Amino acid sequence: MRPGARVSAAIEIITTILSRYQPVPVALEDWGKAHRFAGSGDRNVIGHLVYDGLRHKASSAHVLASSSPRALVLGGLRAHGTSAAEISAMCTGADHSPESLSTEEHMRLEAWSLADAPVWVKGNMPEWLAPSFDRAFGSRAAEEGAALAARAPADLRVNTLRAEPDKVLEALTPFAAEPCAMAPNGIRIPLPSGYGRTPNLMAEEGYQSGWFEIQDEGSQIAAALTCAQAGEQVLDLCAGGGGKSLAMAAAMRNKGQVFAYDSDRMRLKPIFARLDRAGVRNVQMLRGGDEAALEALGNRFDLVLADCPCTGTGTWRRRPDAKWRLKPDALAARIRDQQQVLARATRHVKPGGRLVYVTCSVLPEENTDQVAWFLKAYPDFTIEPFAELWQRSIGGTPPTSADGREDTLLLTPATHKTDGFFIASFRRDG
Repeated sequence: MRPGARVSAAIEIITTILSRYQPVPVALEDWGKAHRFAGSGDRNVIGHLVYDGLRHKASSAHVLASSSPRALVLGGLRAHGTSAAEISAMCTGADHSPESLSTEEHMRLEAWSLADAPVWVKGNMPEWLAPSFDRAFGSRAAEEGAALAARAPADLRVNTLRAEPDKVLEALTPFAAEPCAMAPNGIRIPLPSGYGRTPNLMAEEGYQSGWFEIQDEGSQIAAALTCAQAGEQVLDLCAGGGGKSLAMAAAMRNKGQVFAYDSDRMRLKPIFARLDRAGVRNVQMLRGGDEAALEALGNRFDLVLADCPCTGTGTWRRRPDAKWRLKPDALAARIRDQQQVLARATRHVKPGGRLVYVTCSVLPEENTDQVAWFLKAYPDFTIEPFAELWQRSIGGTPPTSADGREDTLLLTPATHKTDGFFIASFRRDG
């Protein structure tokens, strides 16, 4: 396909996404099935164009004075360094390309600037969330939002039950693999240049052999800061696909027990194959949604991980369409869910045990506000400063939390080059 035809395809797909509220992967797959002539290289570039258009929706609409799918794709191109002249050459109206740029479109693309734009436009976030970003980051709100609108590298965690980091690094040499900056067993595959293809790591022999799991560095750090120890009794209360259960099991060297539970059986589905591939033997699966079985475990646990449902604002680099679908009532619902999960978690923490609260959100309503609520509602718990946990689990100098706090840790792409994650640890009075 010619470049202009790829641009037209991206416009068509974004039109479908916005009109039918389809997730991006579904819309891309459906388009590919309906256009079999498009090769894998074409589909890769089109996917980038779609994601970039959604990442920069607010800034494109501001500069081009339009939020149409055409404006989003053209703005996404410009935001990633394509010149107005190059965009004009793609838009000729011939060979399935978009119609030629209007004089005004060319002028606006040529003069691309966000200097006078409000914070929510510079940060490419929903306008109603600007006050939350201001609370969390102050003068850095736009910078933090913009980093959440960037592309993300591929991170993986070395499974130390099967391999060592040096072995995995050597196996992934063709992809320019490098150690993560903070996670001790993390490896990063840098972003490809331009519209290059991100490697399919799941097809690698090392992945099939259980040497590594694909997991963002921020998620790896959240798992590490649980400080799960060999021989402990651990409950992963919102286990989902099992990424943190697997990480804790490896840290425990298959000694002790990790009970993995989720209220949604379907979210647990991927964990079974992952456990087998990783050689994990100390994870006990609870039937999803079986509250009676969960209650029967009682307060026996040294550690309960509450990786709570949240708005997912910290994952916007990978799911840019989600931020434009997020509404205030969804945030309110997540806050209620989190409080319910935390209340349930307290019933399973033994005296002297720990509860670790994690979200993949950067919003204070889901993070520090919930910590304040929890400490007031459950005075028999006290917070453990994250720097102490860092020394115990990772070692070295702890990072600075993106929100400046010293008790809890907020990781972000702008400050730490990870997805957005929040970690708070509490200990129950013994």
